[in-house]
This record gives sequence, structure tokens and C-alpha cells, in this order.
Amino acid sequence: MNSEQENTVSPIKRALRAIEDLQAKVDELEYTKREPIAIIGMGCRFPGADNPEAFWQLLRNGVDAITEVPADRWNIEKFYDPDPDAPGKVCTRKGGFLAQVDGFNPEFFGISAREAASIDPQQRLLLEVGWEALENASQAAEHLYNSSTGVFIGIYLNDYSKVMSSVGDSTQIDAFSAIGNSLSVAAGRLSYILGLKGPSMAIDTSCSSSLVSVHLACQSLRLRECNLALAGGVGLNLVPDTSIALSKSHMLNPNGRCQTFDAAANGFVKGEGCGVVVLKRLKDALADEDNILALIRGSAVNHNGRSSSLIAPNGMSQQATIRQALENSGVDSAQIDYVEVQGTGTSVGEPIEVAALGAVFGKNRPQDKPLVIGSVKTNIGHLEPASGIASLIKVVLALQHGEIPPHLHFQQPNPYIKWDEFSLKVPTERMPWSIGAKRRLAGVNTFGFSGTNAHLILEEAPVLEVAPRSTERPLHLLALSAKTEEALIELAERYEKHLAANPDLALGDICFSANSGRSHFQHRLSVVASSSNELYEKLAAFGAGQEVAGLFKGKAASPKIAFVFTALNSQFLEMGRKLYKTQPTFRAALDHCDQILRPYLEQPLLEILFSQSPPAPPALFSLQYALFQLWKSWGIEPSAVMGNDIGEYVAACVAGVFSLEDGLKLVANSQVDNFEQIAKEVTYSQPRIPVVSHLTAEITTPQYWCQQVRQPVNAASVNILAQQGYEIFLGIGSDRFSETEKVWLPSLHPEKEDWQQLLESLGTLYVRGAKVDWLAFDLDYSRQRLQLPTYPWQRKRHWFGGNRNGHEKVESFSPNKSLNQADLKQLLKQLEITVELSQAELNLLPRLFELLEKQHQQTETEKETNITLQQLNLKSLTAEDIQAWLVNQIAQELGVKPDEINVWLPFDSYGLDSVLAIAIASAAKQFLGLDVSPLLLMHYPTIGSLSLHLAKELEASESEIFEI
Repeated sequence: MNSEQENTVSPIKRALRAIEDLQAKVDELEYTKREPIAIIGMGCRFPGADNPEAFWQLLRNGVDAITEVPADRWNIEKFYDPDPDAPGKVCTRKGGFLAQVDGFNPEFFGISAREAASIDPQQRLLLEVGWEALENASQAAEHLYNSSTGVFIGIYLNDYSKVMSSVGDSTQIDAFSAIGNSLSVAAGRLSYILGLKGPSMAIDTSCSSSLVSVHLACQSLRLRECNLALAGGVGLNLVPDTSIALSKSHMLNPNGRCQTFDAAANGFVKGEGCGVVVLKRLKDALADEDNILALIRGSAVNHNGRSSSLIAPNGMSQQATIRQALENSGVDSAQIDYVEVQGTGTSVGEPIEVAALGAVFGKNRPQDKPLVIGSVKTNIGHLEPASGIASLIKVVLALQHGEIPPHLHFQQPNPYIKWDEFSLKVPTERMPWSIGAKRRLAGVNTFGFSGTNAHLILEEAPVLEVAPRSTERPLHLLALSAKTEEALIELAERYEKHLAANPDLALGDICFSANSGRSHFQHRLSVVASSSNELYEKLAAFGAGQEVAGLFKGKAASPKIAFVFTALNSQFLEMGRKLYKTQPTFRAALDHCDQILRPYLEQPLLEILFSQSPPAPPALFSLQYALFQLWKSWGIEPSAVMGNDIGEYVAACVAGVFSLEDGLKLVANSQVDNFEQIAKEVTYSQPRIPVVSHLTAEITTPQYWCQQVRQPVNAASVNILAQQGYEIFLGIGSDRFSETEKVWLPSLHPEKEDWQQLLESLGTLYVRGAKVDWLAFDLDYSRQRLQLPTYPWQRKRHWFGGNRNGHEKVESFSPNKSLNQADLKQLLKQLEITVELSQAELNLLPRLFELLEKQHQQTETEKETNITLQQLNLKSLTAEDIQAWLVNQIAQELGVKPDEINVWLPFDSYGLDSVLAIAIASAAKQFLGLDVSPLLLMHYPTIGSLSLHLAKELEASESEIFEI
């Protein structure tokens, strides 16, 4: 409406319109406050389950994952006493534990082995599970770099610092120890590693920490502080200290079980683990076509205030939290089908919690529709800071699978719970929870001994209509990658097993989810297949070490790619026909050429293409141009181009020498007598991409194209490209233009189906390092994101010092110090404990002691001699000598073998940070006598370049001080 029309509207109508606008803004604000949050991915590591699918199998099968305390945690024989009041003892031998918490894959995250040993395993576990959650959500990490992605992590105990203290050797504490054991760094390290710039915080409200983290993440998303969020919690039990304290407070059940709701309930059993969910605003998740697992409708958090005691739960405060969560969700209590409870099984907390639930959900509830309540703690124990996220993930899985898993250890109802007053049900076996006309909703309740309560309302994922697949490729390409050869082989095996277990998954969806939803690393594998079964068979054959057609494996580099537009024949046109029917981008490019050529051709282009008549130059040009546009749409672009015959016109066109319209005009009139005049009418520009030709004329002149008609480009131009370092020649056609030894990849092949050759060439490009735009690759097709296998960590033990976890502590014996009788006694004591030796073998130790002492003295003498020689011959040191020293020094600092160091890789690629840079600079000063600044490692970022620089500095002046 213009200003004149606005003036003719009555004041009342203008006022009504203003009111409508204001109401719309109010409605938008109200929606923003209550906007549902989509859960689009999950990752977990819980007792007995390393991922969400394994966790679901554990839950639905009613598995009790509680075990005896592992020997690598603490000596249970030393610390166990069934009497909870026994000083310094734990009243139970049981717990829920993870395997191999000492293992880690630091290289994957760019962390050195030395630093890894000083990092709290909770932080390390969080890095792995956070990465897995993103992969589960099909969120490639590189696409999140510098994004407004938030991280909210519940964490509240650090047992690893106690492990470090128990070693008793303060000399082992390094610069990484403080950072590695700070709880705040748990969230910060994840943001740092992934390059996330949204809010990042660690939350400690004891047992409600992880659910509070999810609440804060949802608030941050609604406030537009972040566009994506990772939320969860982590906790590990490495030492018995907390268990001793909980025993004294009579919170632990001596029989090692969480018997939630049962008359025999007598406390809980401790567990450990990590869970992370990936969250996004519902509108954004729908727009991005994410795989939505469930919705968080609303949440609330409060505190007990001044109640009966700090750690005692408060029923009225819990009721207030639940009611606020329902109000924030816009949900009525009667709509809730199921509540996952805190359910710690304590004599005080349990009746209070159930009473609070009953007061909100239970009254006036039909007897035939009772509120179902359960607790995951009966399966895996009380995970404390990670307990809330474990409960949430359980409910999401139940919503996904349409089934409520059984609640364990419920034999006799707790008499202190008013079962008759409320309509409640505890599922002791699997219960159907099917999708129907009514929305399925659930609550998750938690509280902590800090006094903080939290409650979340979850809803099933919206049922979305799947777009019909009007067009589909006959073949698909799967791209897998890893950071090591071993990890790649294991990843392929995981996909093989996943395909065997899920044979009905659509192959296009599998490849789309894997290709676009994962980061792509150096070691790569690509597989062309027509069906899920064929893909499974090829991966199985690969795992068996067999040669497989259509499977390519390689190590990515940064190849220089040249596009070669070759000659075409009629067989090529037949292949173009098939591609036209199944590839919309290719078809659109041909249709565009058809429109441009109408004034020049008596017969439409498409009729020429798909007839049996000999191919005309405009048809050949158009096909190659369409193929180029197809490769370009997939992210494959050349560093240089060349062409043969008609192909040179296409090469010049795509390089920007002239427009598509002018290119088609030249080709359509290339056989006429007045071609020179037509060439002069064309507008020429300098090429944006190098165009290689053996002709001497300038390509941006009419003279060049007049010469080209008489003397087409020949194979000599390919040799020029090879001499310039181009390694891969992508033929935009079917014929091999030259017998060069470089990699030649045709777009089409007369003996292969069009898609077969295209995808084989794309697969080869991928494994050699080409960057493919996988989202664009499937842009023309209807796809759904799937949950697929995650990265296979290549873990090794990374642990601080020589802690023996509750066994007798012994000073470590070091052969690098001079030995005396006290050392000998200490050595004997250590060997008696750590090694099984006979008395005769122990009697030999004094003689061994004598030999070691002599060897030590000889070594020290040699060191002194070497130092003297080094000081005398500093100027004679070569770059190779300095490089060898640097390799050994850096390997020592990183905690790796010297042969694992690549002297031409950047320092940061294997975890060298500022702390280690300072240590290396200090050592270099001692070795070379040069005042080396740590900043030098930034200006010379590889061992090779730094060695060359230091050699020059040393040659110039032995005592020169240099700062960058």
C-alpha cells in the first residue's frame, strides 16, 4: 500500500491494523519463549553400552550392567567392608563402570601424547562422545568451525587430580596438569577443538547437572545466543573417596543395586558415563531437513531454598519445577504418558519424589491410563552429573522405538509410597508406546544434593511427509575416511556390519548421510554400488583383502587437476541421453544451450542429440559444457583447462574467454566462409582459469580462433600440462587424448554405463584428495539423513605416573640417578610387589645392582664427552644434524617415537602447542647456544624449515640473539 492509499484508510482501520501487527509481534515473542527444541543427534558411553543403539538394546532387554569394581580402579579387597560406618571403607563391591577409561586417541584431536596423560579422562571422554553426537546428527565438524554453536556440560567431580596426587611425585606435574584438570575446561576444550564460538560452560549442580545443562542450552537457543548446541554430562569414578563418603551418609546400597520403588530399596549404586545431545530450534531443524529424534517442549529449574537440610529433597519445590516445566511447554499434566524419575532408591528421596509426581500428574487420572514411571538407574546405576542425560536419552530412544523398556529390581512396592492415592504404574516388562492420534509426551525429573531441581518435557518427533523420489540415480557412491589406515579399515567393517543388520535402508540415504554428514580425512575409501546388498558385499570383500571393482582406496593429497575437453563421437551422445534423463543439473545445462541455439539450428538441439544422425559441433559443445557444469556443481573445478577440436571452444568458454552465447555462436558458424567476421563480433576477456594451448596466437583474439579452425590443439598441450605439475587429467568426454603417465579419468566411457564411469572417476578423485561438495552432489534428489556408524577411535593408554589405584605405593626406581644402598632396598621392595621373582632370582639382584651402577657411570662420562664435543663443534652442525636433534627432542616432548614424526608436517598437526613450544625453545638454547624465541615455531612451522633456519643462524653467529 502506497502513501496515498494509506491516507484514504480510515483512522479506525489503521488502528486495527496496528493492533494486528502488535498482536503478531506478541505472538512471535510468545512462540520464541516456548519454541520447541529439536534433538537431532545423540552420543553416549554408558556401562554396557558404547552408543545409543547398544544402549537401547541394553534397556529393552532388561540388562543389569552393574559389575564388581574393576581392578584398575581401586583395590576392592582393601577398601570393601559391608559395614557402611567402617572408617575408610566402601560398603559395596559393585558399580556401573566403563571399559578402558585410560585409553584415548589424542592424535585425532591434535593433542600430544604428553598432554593427553595430564588431561582428566572425563574431558577426553567428552571429546569422543561429543564428536560421536555430531556424527549421529550428520553435522560435519568442519561446517561448524567459527559457528555460533554452544556447549553446555554437567560435571562436578574430578577423581583424576586425586590419581595424580596419589603418585606422590610432584616432578611429574607439568604445565598441562592444571588446565587438564579444571572442570571449566571440560566444555571449553570441546569448543576449542571444534572451533565453536557460542556460549560454552561447565555446570555443577551435582546430580541434576546434565539436565540443567540441557535446560540452559534450550534457553540459549531460544535467546538466539547460539544456533546449535551440544548439551550433556560426564562423570567417572576413578578413586574410592566419594564412595567412602557416600557410604558414611548411608546413600549407597550395600547390595550394589538401585532398587527404585521397591520395599528393599536402601540407597543407590554409583555408575559412570557420558552423554551428549545435539540441539537445534525446531524451525531450523525442519528447514535443514535434519533427522529429528524428539522435541524438548519446555523445561524448568529451581532450588529447594531453606528446607529441612541442604541435601534433602523438597517435595513442594519439585512440584513447582514440574508445574513450571508444563506451563513453559504449553502441555497439560494429563497429556504426559511417562516420567523418567530420579529414582535413586534412597529411603528419604524416593517417597518425596513420587509424592511430588503424584500431586501433579496422578490425581484425577483415569485408572485405565496410569502414569508410567521408571528409572534407568536400575540398569546402569546412578551416573550423578551424567544421570539426567542418561534419563533423557533413554526416553528419546523409547519414543523412537515406540516401546517403554522394563524397570528392573521391582519386586515389592515401597510401603512408604502412596500407591493407592495416585494412578501409577511401574513397567516390569516391555510396554508398547505406539504412535497414534494422540501425541506421545514424557517428563524427565531430576534433583541434586545441591538443592537444584530440574524437569524436562519431551515430545515425539513430528511425522514428516517424505517427498516422492521422482528422479533417482541408478548407482551411488559411498565415501569413507579416517585419520589412519587402521581406523579406515575398522570404519569400513562397521559399515559392513551396519548394512548386514539394516538391509532395508535406502542406499541413496546411506551414502548421502555418510558423505555429507562426516568430516573427510586423509585415508580414504570410495565404493560405487547399485544396492545396499552390493555395497555390503563389496565392503565384505574389501575387509577380506580382495580386489573389488568399483572400490577405490588412497591417501588424500592436494592434487592439481586439469580438465581436458576431448573429441566426441556418436556413442558418446547415446551416453548423454541416459544422463539427461537422470541428472537434473546436466539436463538444465543442456536445455539452456538448446534455447540459445534455436536461432542457429534448423532442428532443436535435443532432437539432434537423441537422433541417430552424426553429431553436429553445437551438440558436441553442449554435451561437454553440460558435463562441466555437472562436475562444477559437485565441487570439482579445474586449475587449468585445455581442449581438442570443438572441446577447445568449451575450454575457453568455461575459462571465461567468451560467454556461453558467444561460444555457441562460434561453434554453430565454424564451417561458414565468413567465420573470421563472426569471430570479430565476439567479446573476449582474459581467462579466469589458465587455458593451455600449443598455438602461438593470443587466445583472446579473433586471429586465434581462425587459426584454431585450421590447426586444432594436439596432444602436445597435454605434455605442457604434465610439465607444469598437473597430476590428474579429467577428461570431459570419452576418449583418452594422450598416453601420459598421469592419472586420466574420463567422464564417460563407451564400454560402461554413464553413471558407472562418472562415479568411478568421482570416487578416484575423492580418494586422491579432491574436495567434493557432497550436499550439492545429492541436491537434485530426495534424501533422508540416517544414523550411521561413528568414528572408530584408535585408543592407546595415556595415564599419569605409575599409580597403582589403592595397592601399596612404591617410589619408582630410575636408572638415570646414581645408585646407593637405599636405592637398592627400594628397588628390591618394588620388584617384590610388581614382579613374581623366586628367592634365587632375588639373590642375584645385588650383582645386577653393581653392573647397573657401572653402566650408569660410563653413560654419564659419555654424556660429558658428547657435551664437550658439541660445544667445540657447534658451527660444524648441519641442518640435518639440527633436524635429527629436533626430531628426538619433539618426540620426547610429545611422548611419541621419533619415526612417527614427519619433518614437513606443521607442528600443530601433531599436537605441539605454546607450552611445548616454550620447552623446545628452551632446549634449543641449551643445545645451540642461541636465544631462540618460541614464536620462531610460528614463522617456521615445520621441523624441516626450522632446521634450515637455525643452521643459517648458527653459521652467521654462534652467539646471535634473535627474536621474531
